[in-house]
Amino acid sequence: MDAVTSATAMEELPWCAQCAGLAFLGFSLCVVALGAVLLLVRRWPWCSCHVCRSYLTGSWARDFTNLGDWYAHLLRESPTGTVTVHVLGCTITANPANVEHMLRTRFDNYPKGKPFAAVLGDLLGGGIFNVDGDAWRHQRKMASLELGSVAVRSYAYGIVAGEVEARLRPVLADAADNARVLDLQDVFRRFAFDTICKISFGLDPGCLELDMPMSKLAGAFDTASRLSAMRGAASSPLVWKAKRLLNVGSERELRKSIRLVDELAAAMIRQRRKLGVAGSHDLLSRFMASEAHGAGAVDDKYLRDIVVSFLLAGRDTVASALTTIFMLLSKNPAVAAAMREEDAARETTATSRTTYEHLKSLHYTHAVLYENMRLFPPVQFDSKFCAAADVLPDGTYVSASERVMYHPYAMGRMPRIWGADYEKFRPERWLTGAGGTFAPESLYRYPVFQAGLRVCLGKELAVMEMKAVSVAVVRMFDVEVVGENGAGAAAPRFAPGLTASISGGLPVRVTGASSLETACSGASRSSR
Repeated sequence: MDAVTSATAMEELPWCAQCAGLAFLGFSLCVVALGAVLLLVRRWPWCSCHVCRSYLTGSWARDFTNLGDWYAHLLRESPTGTVTVHVLGCTITANPANVEHMLRTRFDNYPKGKPFAAVLGDLLGGGIFNVDGDAWRHQRKMASLELGSVAVRSYAYGIVAGEVEARLRPVLADAADNARVLDLQDVFRRFAFDTICKISFGLDPGCLELDMPMSKLAGAFDTASRLSAMRGAASSPLVWKAKRLLNVGSERELRKSIRLVDELAAAMIRQRRKLGVAGSHDLLSRFMASEAHGAGAVDDKYLRDIVVSFLLAGRDTVASALTTIFMLLSKNPAVAAAMREEDAARETTATSRTTYEHLKSLHYTHAVLYENMRLFPPVQFDSKFCAAADVLPDGTYVSASERVMYHPYAMGRMPRIWGADYEKFRPERWLTGAGGTFAPESLYRYPVFQAGLRVCLGKELAVMEMKAVSVAVVRMFDVEVVGENGAGAAAPRFAPGLTASISGGLPVRVTGASSLETACSGASRSSR
């Protein structure tokens, strides 16, 4: 009816008015098209250099398994350890001096920035990983108070130890007893999801049972994380913004996934409120209690963003690190044997449940974790945006609003940082003295947990969880990777995502651990 009325009204207009209207419409469309072209030309620095050409055509994939491996190659070849991918408007660095400059010296000049917030805003919202300024300072202060609490650390360790005993070990034992190939990456993702939900929200999704049910929240979060990362990899933001506007393709799928994440997070918050926050040790309850005490009612959107941030920080990163640890141990059985030897030598109790004090005494195992994350950091790169034009310590000029990326994955493969044997998995590089005491590196040379003012607040909890799981599994099982990532594989292929995950998972065969005497024969550290 409206269309007929509009058409009738149009016919009643004088011929000259109709022509003027059509001309104005055509002129408006031309202006919009011209604006889009000019924006594209201004924002997309057309370049025919070999780096940009390789990126746009994908020709780098002929020689490198992952984009990160290609970046590492370019950065090793660069005299400064810094390169610029002009077509992305991005400077990439593996130079520790540049990292310190960005994360400490001129911290305020290198915020996350609005472009980064736009890419991840639909998923992360106003959570701590996606904001700057006062919002970031407030959330960081709150998180620091809670994560630094002895009560929270004790509570978290009790949950991790209980999950290892009650769920992880039975799953691995069942696979060993039935000679069943297991996707270890999937097992660790489920394990980490259960533990982070218990630690952070006081709720148990029960993902890691023998029948292996999968949480809808975990699945939706995985999809949203993967598709959000694809936004950042686009050669121009206009691509994903146009798809979002039209609600097509990956953006349509992302919208559905985020809607499900929102619904399930809201249900989680309602359940937490129903159960009450008084006397609860989980992080969400403590945040809710602290915020309510300071400023009245707590906004559900704020709590939703906290829920998503906790999931990203406490689930994906831990699962990623645990997966690559056992991939490397499968290729280096002497290291697994040395871990068993250290574990047995320092154990003071007869129970299978490891104490927190025992974990802290395992310096070689600690070195294994750090060496693993040197080669396979859970977060392979991190981006900032330069607020005002600057010159990096290596002489690289960075224009205002330019993206600057430091690359922990590439930094772990730099001979100028780690020596000529940078490709080798050698935990001993982290040990010093006759007793083999763990000696950490500068966080600016090893920014796996970030550095400076943004250093990871959950670092100690994450390392504790990785250590508890590694010790428990190595103590009781031998893990052999099968398939394309087995002993002869050069490098795993990573799937797109905000955190590193192996494409196709990590299929393994689990058997009972060899006896200590057999495992340790010929595996002493002096022989390595």
